[in-house]
Amino acid sequence: MIIAIDGPAGSGKSSTAKQVAKRLGIIHLDTGAMYRAVTLFCLRKGIDFRDETGMAKAVSEIQISFTGSPPDTRTWLNGEDVSDAIRSDEVTKNVSDYCAVGVVREALVDQQRAIAKTGNLVCEGRDMTTVVFPSAEIKIFMTASVEERAKRRKLDFEKLGVSKTVEELAAEIAERDRKDSSRSNSPLRQTDDATLLDTTGMTLEEQIEAIVQMGKPLLDK
Repeated sequence: MIIAIDGPAGSGKSSTAKQVAKRLGIIHLDTGAMYRAVTLFCLRKGIDFRDETGMAKAVSEIQISFTGSPPDTRTWLNGEDVSDAIRSDEVTKNVSDYCAVGVVREALVDQQRAIAKTGNLVCEGRDMTTVVFPSAEIKIFMTASVEERAKRRKLDFEKLGVSKTVEELAAEIAERDRKDSSRSNSPLRQTDDATLLDTTGMTLEEQIEAIVQMGKPLLDK
């Protein structure tokens, strides 16, 4: 069984998916962390996302893996634990540009599909239901108001020691929404067969429980 969750930045996809995986005892595939790892690698190397040759070379040099289990999963990039580094402000502001590159998406989609063959999983991203796992048994489009998402992102940044106003973050999120929805390669959109889950005003526990209740019947079969 595959639970695929799509949605815009800050809608609660990652936090929810991790806990859903833990509750159901299945794999959590953090695709967002994979794209962030690629972005981090390229920023460190000074590779511009418009440099097709450089991007192709970068992808060939990148090995991404995960250890641990939710909520303590760690992300590794070429043997380095980059779990905190990939959540930096710089990576967050640039990831939309890097994850839209065709060669990057092709390489990571292949890795994601290979992981899915190993067992039941929950995954989240921008094109899980539309491109990566179009035949997923459960498809969810998770969203929330821009203001709600900005407040959540502010709390995330505060944990990293970064101070930003809700207004600044709302503007950044709105711009990222625009990029994610208008890109030519795998744009963010809700499929006709996906369940819309608006998390505005919902607690994390409520978000988790809503999806767990969708998954339990299929696992019990």
